[in-house]
Amino acid sequence: MSKGITRVPTAGMPRSEWLELRQKSIGGSDAAAIIGLNPYASPFSLWADKTGRLQEQPDNEAMRQGRDLERYVAQRWCEATGKRVRRENSIIYNPEYPFAHANIDRRVVGENAGLECKTTSALNLKKYEGGEYPSQYYVQCMHYMAVTGADRWHLAVLVLNKGFFHYSIERDEAEIAALMGRERDFWQLVADDTPPPPDGTEATRKALDAVYEVDEGKPEVYLYGKECEVLELVRLRSERRIIDARIRELRNGIIAMMKESPKAILSGCEVRQAAVQRQGYTVTGIPYKQLRIREVSIDA
Repeated sequence: MSKGITRVPTAGMPRSEWLELRQKSIGGSDAAAIIGLNPYASPFSLWADKTGRLQEQPDNEAMRQGRDLERYVAQRWCEATGKRVRRENSIIYNPEYPFAHANIDRRVVGENAGLECKTTSALNLKKYEGGEYPSQYYVQCMHYMAVTGADRWHLAVLVLNKGFFHYSIERDEAEIAALMGRERDFWQLVADDTPPPPDGTEATRKALDAVYEVDEGKPEVYLYGKECEVLELVRLRSERRIIDARIRELRNGIIAMMKESPKAILSGCEVRQAAVQRQGYTVTGIPYKQLRIREVSIDA
């Protein structure tokens, strides 16, 4: 790790204090949201969180398992690589990036590197079988290399009950400069209490609902100059109903023509259909039966 960085010990620190520290700067898990690569967060939802407008979200089962299995994932990585690791019980800060921090899983012994441990669902197996991994993990590792000054970051992924995968990501100064520039710009929005433009993600929709609860006692507002956007929304909603209905009609017509055949050949494309097994769940998350859903794919 590079010189000049500081550490705030977290061993024995109350969770509330730890969360408060993380709130005051950008962490590795935040980085992908800033550049639009986090499927569960967006720039707007992260801004709302960092400015204290969102309530702390309770742990879900995936988060709990990820924490509980972190040690196991690190052990598996050591077995696979022959390397050793140490826990880093601190939040790391780099004066070059005062808006950022790193709360890393492990440091690699004898190497200017760290290890990020991930646990994911068996449904995500295909993301890793070809040697690939999600882009948000790459961004997180690049963030850690920026803050710590590491030369590389290792990534270990446990796909529950299906496989174990590991990767090495080398330091890239151009990528780090671009990422930290985006993070610096985002943190300025936090400092200025200026929200980023909303995007079309579900994370932004949920954040907007939480930040701006409807209050019948509030006065009306005037959207002068926004007539085009409002009319476009009306038009697109109408078109979507027509398009969705036509898609269903065409799909059903193709299935009726193909009947039981799994494949149809046309000039310039192929059509395939298959009954795919899907797990059904109760409200409490307990699986109750297998569902067979017919999927139609077209390779043009």
